[in-house]
Amino acid sequence: MEGMSLLWFLIIGLVAGWLAGLVMKGSGMGLIGNLIVGVIGAFIGGWLLGVLGVSFGGLIGSLFTAFIGAVILLWIASMVRKT
Repeated sequence: MEGMSLLWFLIIGLVAGWLAGLVMKGSGMGLIGNLIVGVIGAFIGGWLLGVLGVSFGGLIGSLFTAFIGAVILLWIASMVRKT
């Protein structure tokens, strides 16, 4: 990845993690935690949507993909915490 691409990837991950924390009500983990959730969520969302044959382009599409993955990651984490 180029430097600017990496920066955009991290910014998208941070925003996606933050939004997912808001949607999942109280799952916000602070700045670093949201960044980690968003970045991992970007990978999960990209993989899952790729398996389903769905693709979104551009900045908004990348944010949406990362957001979907982050929500899934937070949902899985909440299920693990309940057990």
